[in-house]
Amino acid sequence: QVRLAESGGGLAQPGGSLRLSCAVSGGVVSIYSMGWYRQAPGKQRELVALMPNGGGTRYGESVKGRFTISRDNAKLSVDLQMNNLQPEDTAVYYCYGDLSRVVGGIAEGAKDYWGKGTLVTVSS
Repeated sequence: QVRLAESGGGLAQPGGSLRLSCAVSGGVVSIYSMGWYRQAPGKQRELVALMPNGGGTRYGESVKGRFTISRDNAKLSVDLQMNNLQPEDTAVYYCYGDLSRVVGGIAEGAKDYWGKGTLVTVSS
């Protein structure tokens, strides 16, 4: 069973920083893209950052210049460095992966996987 597990959420003051991490477990996988989405109370889930294989990293407009996504393919992990946090960044942050399991050396069909989410609260 493939699982994505987030860590690193918590409370930060406005202008502060947090780093989120997400690790894939549960077998051998092929990763096509990994990233982060967030959902604030009463709002739809939105893209924060997405890093596909081969380039073309995307950021949500509201986080450009403040957040940085990075991947470690050897560790099957993705991190999100969040700087200059603002109260409007308060949300549950979800790790996302477009992955396929590799069984017997053969990659199964790709599907979307989500972590359970980690809460980020920005408040003074």
